[in-house]
Amino acid sequence: MSCPSTALFPMKCPPLSHRHRGGLDGGPIAAVPLCPERSAAPTTRQGSGDMFGARWSGADASGILGIGDRRLPQRYCMDFLLHLVAVYGLLLVFATTLVDQGGLPLPAYPVIVATAAFAQAGGGPLWPIVVVATLAALIADVSWFVGGKRWGVRLLRLMCKVSLSPDSCVLMTRGIFTRWGAPSLMVAKFVPGFAAVATLLAGEARIRWRTFLLFDGIGALLWSGVGVLIGALFHSAVREALDTLAALGRYGVAVIVLAAAVFVGWKWLKRHLFLRELRLARISPQDLQALIDSDAPPVVLDVRLLARRAETGWIPGSIHVNTMEEAASRASGEVVVYCDCPNEASAAALAADLRKHGFHRVRPLAGGFEGWRDSGHVIVGATRR
Repeated sequence: MSCPSTALFPMKCPPLSHRHRGGLDGGPIAAVPLCPERSAAPTTRQGSGDMFGARWSGADASGILGIGDRRLPQRYCMDFLLHLVAVYGLLLVFATTLVDQGGLPLPAYPVIVATAAFAQAGGGPLWPIVVVATLAALIADVSWFVGGKRWGVRLLRLMCKVSLSPDSCVLMTRGIFTRWGAPSLMVAKFVPGFAAVATLLAGEARIRWRTFLLFDGIGALLWSGVGVLIGALFHSAVREALDTLAALGRYGVAVIVLAAAVFVGWKWLKRHLFLRELRLARISPQDLQALIDSDAPPVVLDVRLLARRAETGWIPGSIHVNTMEEAASRASGEVVVYCDCPNEASAAALAADLRKHGFHRVRPLAGGFEGWRDSGHVIVGATRR
């Protein structure tokens, strides 16, 4: 059988006897090192890697979970989580990276860094971690790319509706991609809220497969490589941090859960405040049409992708802008901003920036471009109906 503490790089161990199964005979798990090949000379300090080598080697599921040993301290709750990283590191790296790059708020970098730290401490190779993380990231990215090609802005709207970060689909994200194009995929994963949206926008922009795979592959490799490099270089610090969490036991788990809850809660609060401000400031398509027909028509700014504007058309008289500087140079008097993002996030973000720069009569268009079109108002320049 494989030694549980070395599942990243399996070694053969002798069969377990009943009396050697840690925790089942009431004795401490730390007293059952069954892998003589992994035995090491006593050290003055027991790090995370040493702890797993002694505590988890030869222990079956009952021993790991503490079943049958009521004397086990509470720290085993945290120890078990660390054991999962030490034993199933590659599987966890793949799963968390796939979920993270899929757009859900489950950060994969801590798992990548911790797994790399364990591998470095144990003298194992680091390249499997890089390969697995890169592969998982590419699978998620290709899924978004295909979705962008097929469903385009509809999928983007769905993504933004379920996102805790309303800024993930706003002007900054579109501005970066519009300015740099496919090469922006090389750094997309290092920008919070940009990775999944960038790959989706790449699909919507009909970027060629070869170009997408080249730049996205480089980006995925850089992203995973940096995480592994951090874990390898600072493995001692990582192990000390994990030892501290393990010493806290259940409290260590509580710290992690509390930190995650605070993060999600803060994101939700920002989204709630953002949407509340947006609801108070919008202008309806009917009111915009009335302003356009008046003696003092407003300046209408279009913050969608240029390719999207050319494909679906635009509101008569609207001006396409990519950056805040362009918008400020065009803005005067009454200003209306529109986009095709859910909740008018891009338009609202630009409107807020313009207000900060002294343009107080700025409002996003309720429903965005689709709201205008669905209301039956005139659209010009469309190449596709």
